Amino acid sequence: MVAGARAFQGNPARRWATALLAATMLPGALAAHASAEPSALFAERWIDGTNGAEPATQVQALDADTFVIRQSVKTNFEAPFVYLLFGRDKALLIDTGAQDGRIRPAVDALIADWLAAHNRTTIPLVVAHSHNHGDHIAGDAAFRDRPDTTVVGLTPAGVAGFFGIDPWPDAIVPFDLGSRKLSILATPGHQSAAIMVYDPRLKILLSGDTLYPGRLYVPVNFLNDNRASLDRLAAFAATHPIRAVLGAHIEMTRTPGRDYPHEAASHPDEHLLELAADSIAELRSGLAAKLDVPGEGQVHDHFIIMPVPARDN
Repeated sequence: MVAGARAFQGNPARRWATALLAATMLPGALAAHASAEPSALFAERWIDGTNGAEPATQVQALDADTFVIRQSVKTNFEAPFVYLLFGRDKALLIDTGAQDGRIRPAVDALIADWLAAHNRTTIPLVVAHSHNHGDHIAGDAAFRDRPDTTVVGLTPAGVAGFFGIDPWPDAIVPFDLGSRKLSILATPGHQSAAIMVYDPRLKILLSGDTLYPGRLYVPVNFLNDNRASLDRLAAFAATHPIRAVLGAHIEMTRTPGRDYPHEAASHPDEHLLELAADSIAELRSGLAAKLDVPGEGQVHDHFIIMPVPARDN
């Protein structure tokens, strides 16, 4: 097991204080600590497949109501990140992981701990998705029979209908967990039903596969959709403080512009999960290029814009 890494067992809520202290740092703290190990936002190093056996999932808390779960690269090369946020009235899970993941046991344990800490017996769970690609919805079946749980649909119409995004994709809508009002932003481009979630409490933007330290795949027929999404996102970011952009994968090393081979079995010298808010403007500027030849990527220090052949969805 990686030093400091932990599986989902135990009470992760007890570990929130260190992460919350990091989360109260000034907005420039992330950039200043870009080379730190562990990062300014997370108290522990993420499991990365480099130390032999590791748990199927690792949990880190941003505060007592906000948890980040990583699926081990040992279970699936995608090694996605999943997000669980609690409010007074409901909890929101963003994504359910890739094939062979064990996300539901981790989520159930976190919910049980949260309920015990609040002397409660139940809280409704909403399962939504950053987008509908298989490495983010493979665990859905495990949640469909879970009591008091709603699994949001996977199409643009299903996502728009549940959250009330009207018109799609232009409206930015609130989603209140109970004394915790999030903002839902439709961001089609990587995939047609993609969304981001902004949490003003922690000033974090959950950005899915639209922006993360890795290869940002954009089907050439969706380039204009992606550009429009980044225009809306940039306008939102201009009026909402963002301490960190948290995506769904890490595919970059700490060496600027260097990624891992596709389906890498381990991630030595892994980039931080979090990106600074100015990565939004950088991506928006990069997307202004022609980018019409699949496979000809545009390399940036912290991500690579990668046009891919046209897709139906």
